[in-house]
Amino acid sequence: MSQKYTLVLGASEKADRYSHMAVKKLRKYGHPVLAIGSRAGYIDQTVISTEKVAAEQIDTVTLYLNADRQKEYYNYILSLKPARIIFNPGTENDELATLAANNDIRTMEACTLVMLGTGQY
Repeated sequence: MSQKYTLVLGASEKADRYSHMAVKKLRKYGHPVLAIGSRAGYIDQTVISTEKVAAEQIDTVTLYLNADRQKEYYNYILSLKPARIIFNPGTENDELATLAANNDIRTMEACTLVMLGTGQY
């Protein structure tokens, strides 16, 4: 399995949040993670940044923000030129999906946790 450098957008220190579980599971499966959230903190050794961090070679952006909260990140996400964007349940967004398609970025409505657990990531 190849490593996929992944941006978790909407990361949270709260252990009951799916974004928190996704960071831990991505790391467990050997994927490097960049975590961005509304509050700075840590998930184990992974830093949660509140800034739009410059990053190269992001393969996947996995979203844990609702469509309204995604708007401020549109340009940032597109500037990363990821191979794909995963819209986790509750984050579906036709506007961002269209922008992604216009920039040759694949999108999928899926659950990162399920994909990791079933070997589809």
